[in-house]
Amino acid sequence: MTRRTEWPGADAAGEEEAGPAYAAEPSRGPSEPGRGAGFGEGAGRRSRSRSRSSGSPSSSRAEKGEPRDPVEQARNICLRLLTGTPRTRKQLADALRKREIPDEAAEEVLSRFEDVGLIDDAAFADAWVESRHHGRGLARRALVRELRTKGVDPAVIDEAVGQLDPDQEEETARELVARKLRSTRGLDRDKRLRRLAGMLARKGYGEGMALRVVRQALEAEGEDTEGLDEPF
Repeated sequence: MTRRTEWPGADAAGEEEAGPAYAAEPSRGPSEPGRGAGFGEGAGRRSRSRSRSSGSPSSSRAEKGEPRDPVEQARNICLRLLTGTPRTRKQLADALRKREIPDEAAEEVLSRFEDVGLIDDAAFADAWVESRHHGRGLARRALVRELRTKGVDPAVIDEAVGQLDPDQEEETARELVARKLRSTRGLDRDKRLRRLAGMLARKGYGEGMALRVVRQALEAEGEDTEGLDEPF
């Protein structure tokens, strides 16, 4: 006589984790009546579960209403990704490749989207520079690095970051230092210098500008800044 063992992870619909669905073990006697009664029903559920999961990926897509035409699939993927969030051509191309869309179909859709203005790397780069500079205080060097990772063409990047006026960039650096200056009070001068200049360096500001802005901020607080023009 066998006893059915309930394995953790089985749900009410008969879906079960991978692995054996039952195990045979010695009967414990008549004190456990009816233990084998549900065996046939459980086997039926498992059989139906295997039948449902044995379908091919294409049939699964068909059941979900997804188109079989790779061009139509690529179009739908791109439209979903562009909803509410601008993306570069490379970002969309990477997403299509991950979904195993054929290169020819991906190229057709991406080029069509560029033609109608749904993909515009130049507009993306301009908006990125505006947002990340004013929102996060990032300088040109950091912005260039970010746009490169998104696949924007170097010429487009240069044009986008060129909209940042050097005077505006330095003013933003001063605002960043002013916001952080209070938290460094009580530290010795050199430690304040390293902390403030390091913060600017991480945001892409050059060493010369960082030292100048920090030195002037410390001078305004009465710190002795002699020797602070040296590289940190």
